[in-house]
Amino acid sequence: MHPVLLRIGPVTIHSYGLLLAVAVLLGLWLARRRAAASGLDPDRVWNLGIYMVLAGLVGAKLWLVGANWSYYLENPRQVFALGTLQSAGVFYGGFTAALIVIFFYARRAGLGFLPLADVYAPSLALGLPFARLGCFSAGCCWGKPTDLPWGVTFTDTYAGQVVGTPLGQPLHPTQLYEALAVAVIFVVLLRVSRQQSFTGQSFATFAILYGIARGTIEFFRADPDRTLLFDGRASLIQFVSLGLILIGVWLYWKRPAAGESTPDEK
Repeated sequence: MHPVLLRIGPVTIHSYGLLLAVAVLLGLWLARRRAAASGLDPDRVWNLGIYMVLAGLVGAKLWLVGANWSYYLENPRQVFALGTLQSAGVFYGGFTAALIVIFFYARRAGLGFLPLADVYAPSLALGLPFARLGCFSAGCCWGKPTDLPWGVTFTDTYAGQVVGTPLGQPLHPTQLYEALAVAVIFVVLLRVSRQQSFTGQSFATFAILYGIARGTIEFFRADPDRTLLFDGRASLIQFVSLGLILIGVWLYWKRPAAGESTPDEK
């Protein structure tokens, strides 16, 4: 755990910021590389990716504020506090915002939503593990206490002050759980994209696998930004994950028969 990578005078370089930048650049690089093979303009895919990243950053923070609305309503200045600005936000907020950008961009440009989503799905799966390694470095998105041998004990007081990381007790390394899970999903998506049989298959596969992974990992997380329900037995994130799974299953169920085109291909 190294939340601060480097300090140069008044400038602080955080590990999370660096790893997030790596995640974004890798994802954009892969999307641009895969665009031509999918019949899309690489430059347009790259530019859209930039818009998605910007929207994702805003969406993730908005979900964070919404999940803690009563607190921010009583403490409005905390919206712009260091801890809030440095927080990763909530992934599903950023993911939803990015999908909205794809949808409206596709309509305006006369492109299909699903072909674009297919291009970006492996890119997201490539970048997300690096972002979760950033979470691990920063100490956010922590897990519940555990006595398992791979439990991780955070000790950095800076992380405790900035993001509230519990210190001095072994916790489930939920950030690493998700990094590993999405790395496996990325490998699966590479195989699916090479043998894709219908438009939307890569996106549907990501939706199902990530929804299962994230919904399961939620049982081991203990950070407060997840909107707990039913006296803490479940979280809103798990219901969103279920919705994502159902969307993926629906896309597989609606896939066209051999030789039949999808609406996005017509």
